Amino acid sequence: MESLKVYILIQNRMYGDGVRSGLGLAVENHYAYPVIMNGEFPSMSQYMAENISWIADMEGAVLCCGCDAPENLPEGVDIQSLSLEELGEKLREADYIIPYGLPKQTNEPPPACAE
Repeated sequence: MESLKVYILIQNRMYGDGVRSGLGLAVENHYAYPVIMNGEFPSMSQYMAENISWIADMEGAVLCCGCDAPENLPEGVDIQSLSLEELGEKLREADYIIPYGLPKQTNEPPPACAE
């Protein structure tokens, strides 16, 4: 089976499911690149930090576009910042581009969902 290069464009602050989807693709021997758009980062749980690290271990990367990556990331977690132009160049190399997520919500998530 051929390994595919897949970009997942995550458009809201609840990026956890999109990152987990990328991890699932990486486990299936594909190159996964979740892209967190619009630069909103709620607090990161240890579980999410491990998911991001595993994607990197499997030759993928978690990217952000729209602002700088947060500076207070746990050890071993790397989120690379991209400009919109750089993202456009990378998307040209993709086999699949998956838009992911709901429009930005007007209410804050419950504390259990933000961690």
